[in-house]
Amino acid sequence: MLYSKIEGKGKPFLILHGFLGMSDNWKTIGTQFAPLGYQVHMLDMRNHGRSFQTPEFDYQLMSNDVLQYCQLNNLEEIILLGHSMGGKTAMLFACDNPILINKLIIADIGPKYYAPHHQSIIEGLLAVDFSLKPSRTDVDAIVANYISDFGTRQFLLKSLYWNESKELAFRFNIEYLSKNIEEIGKILPNEKKFLKDVLFIRGEKSKYILDSDISAIKEQFPKMKLETVINAGHWLHAENPVDFFNYLKRFINEA
Repeated sequence: MLYSKIEGKGKPFLILHGFLGMSDNWKTIGTQFAPLGYQVHMLDMRNHGRSFQTPEFDYQLMSNDVLQYCQLNNLEEIILLGHSMGGKTAMLFACDNPILINKLIIADIGPKYYAPHHQSIIEGLLAVDFSLKPSRTDVDAIVANYISDFGTRQFLLKSLYWNESKELAFRFNIEYLSKNIEEIGKILPNEKKFLKDVLFIRGEKSKYILDSDISAIKEQFPKMKLETVINAGHWLHAENPVDFFNYLKRFINEA
């Protein structure tokens, strides 16, 4: 079963992180909603964080993982929030299991196909040879040869940890993920539809959800509404956490 961090008691609220992320990325949101009467489950997806690692990796498998998690924890009428890769997983899960969904929130991703665009990140992460026992500073310097943006590197290096061999390692399985990189951008099949209310929330500086995408999104999510978080890009929950939280809270509280 998927690993999770759980905060609070009350209505079930599941959060699915994005590609190369983990549950820790959502600790702030979890601790904000927990006192408001929610039991927040921040999941590590397969091949990420502390969850199991497997060569098999696609959206249907990840959706099935979430379903198994809900079944084993007796979760129903859930609020489901997914960001990026987690958002595409949440869309598929909601379309296949609408009876389990109370509220659906998709953060900065659409159902359309996205061309591969993580090549430099993958190359940078694969360039790290942990058998040479690099320090965190060494890892950052290696990855910086491929990824110039400091914020992106800091996000990735949050997954560093000391393993049983007293060596640094990434919690995500970059080998398995790199071999399945084409899966990340795959389209949500056109026949998949979700007829309940859903909030799509994008970053003002992000290009993942364009104005030109809205009509196509409405074909699969006819009751969608769209909000834009100002002064934020793809990591909108970290770049403008106040507005992001307020949009979520308002949508969740709507009748």
